[in-house]
Amino acid sequence: MAKGLTKRTEDFARWYNEIVQQAELADYAPVRGCMVIRPYGYALWENVRAGLDRRFKETGHENAYFPLFIPRSFLEKEAEHVEGFSPELAVVTIGGGKELEEPLIVRPTSETVIGHMYAKWIQSYRDLPVLINQWANVVRWELRPRLFLRTTEFLWQEGHTAHATREEAEAEARQMLDVYADFAENEAAVPVIKGRKSESEKFPGAAVSYTIEAIMGDDRALQSATSHDLGENFARAFDITYQDADGELRFCWTTSWGLSTRFIGAIVMVQGDDQGLILPPRLAPIQAVIVPIWKTEEERAQVLGAAEKVMADLSGFRVKIDDREQLTPGFKFNDWELRGVPLRIEIGPRDVRNEQVVLARRDVPGRDGKSDLPLSNLSQGVGEMLDSIQAALFERAVAFREAHTAEPETYDELRRALAEGFASAWWCGSAECEAKVKAETTATVRCIPFEQPDVGGACVVCGADASEKAVFARAY
Repeated sequence: MAKGLTKRTEDFARWYNEIVQQAELADYAPVRGCMVIRPYGYALWENVRAGLDRRFKETGHENAYFPLFIPRSFLEKEAEHVEGFSPELAVVTIGGGKELEEPLIVRPTSETVIGHMYAKWIQSYRDLPVLINQWANVVRWELRPRLFLRTTEFLWQEGHTAHATREEAEAEARQMLDVYADFAENEAAVPVIKGRKSESEKFPGAAVSYTIEAIMGDDRALQSATSHDLGENFARAFDITYQDADGELRFCWTTSWGLSTRFIGAIVMVQGDDQGLILPPRLAPIQAVIVPIWKTEEERAQVLGAAEKVMADLSGFRVKIDDREQLTPGFKFNDWELRGVPLRIEIGPRDVRNEQVVLARRDVPGRDGKSDLPLSNLSQGVGEMLDSIQAALFERAVAFREAHTAEPETYDELRRALAEGFASAWWCGSAECEAKVKAETTATVRCIPFEQPDVGGACVVCGADASEKAVFARAY
C-alpha cells in the first residue's frame, strides 16, 4: 500500500481522506469546514470544468458572473427557498466597521439575485429564452465537513434560465440533466441513474427536481448533479415577466441546475483502490507518466534522450517525464499509482535497444497490466490504451452497481438490502412511507428513475398499490 494507505475494506472514510491528502488533491484550511484545493486537484477540477463548459456552450448557454453577497430580503421573497436554506446560511452584519442596514447573505445559491436581474433584463417574448451559467464559489455552513464531499465553501457551476412556457422550461431542465449524465459516464466513467427527486428531497422552491445518482465504493449514494424546473415560483417572487406576442403580460418559467467540486469526491470513491486514485484518462491531469530507468551514467544519457523523444511524439496527450534523481523506479511507480495516473510508460536500456517502451495500466495491477509497445506505433498505441482504460473503468463501475443493487419485495428485504447498497423497490409515493424508511434505516429515496417497468406493484413499505419504483439508499 502506498505510504501506509488504509485499505478501503477496513475503513472507507479514512481511506478516502488519506487519498485526497496524500495524492495532493486537497488539504484542510485554517477555517473549520473549508478546504484548500491543491494544484493537482485543481487541474482535475479544470478538466471537469472544461468538459462541462463545452457542453453548456454547445447547448446555447453563455457564462456570466453574479455577486457573492445577496440582500437577506431577497431570500425572504420565496418562502420555501429561505426555509430550506436558513440552517446553512452565512450572514454578514458588519461592513467597513459599521453595522449594515440590511444583513447580507454569502451566496448559498443564486436563484434570488439572478431572478432580480432577470426581472430588469426581460421585457418581451423577444428577450427569451435567457440561458446563463456561472462558475463560482458558494457557502453553506457545514456541521460535518469532509474534503470535497461536504465543505462550507465549495466551487461549482450554476445554470439559470428563463423561458416563455412551462414546456420549454421542463425541456431545459431535462436536457441539462442529460448533459450531466453524458459527462459523468463518458468522461468521468461514473455510471449514474437519472430520475426525479421526491417532494421531501427536492430543491427548496422548485416545482420538480431531477438528479443523477451514483453508487460509491462503500455502497452509499452520492447526488452527483441536479437540475430543477422552478415553475413560476421565482418568477412570481421576483416579478420576472414578459409581454407576449399578443401584448399580454405573463410570468416567465425558470430553471436552475448545478454540479460542484463534490464530483471530485465521486471520482475518488468510484474508481480508487488500495493503492490510491485511479483517474479516468479523459479527465486525468496527467494521462501518462514516463519513468526512465537506468543504473550507469551512460545508460542515464541514453534513456533520458529516448524519454524526451517519446514525450515529443506524444504531444497530443497530457504527459510528464519523472526524471527525479535519488529516487528508485519502485518509489516512482508507487507515487504515480497513488496519484492515479492512468498509464505509466517505462523506458530502460533494453527498451532503448529494442526501440520500444513498456506500458503499465493503472487499472490492472502487476504483470497483467503490462505490455510492450514499439516506438513505431507509439502515439496510436498509447491512444488506444487510454481508450481501453476509460472503457474498462466504466464497465467495472457498472458491474459494481449491478452487483450492489437489490430489488426487495418486502420491508424486511428492503432493510437488509439497504445495508449493502441500492434498493430498487415499489413505492406508493407517500411521505409517511418515505419517513419510516429514513427513520429506521437512515436511507432516503434517492430518485424515482425515468426508466420504469410497464406494470405496477405493491409498495415495499405499506403494501399499497404503487405505479413507480424508487431507488432507496444511504447517502453522503
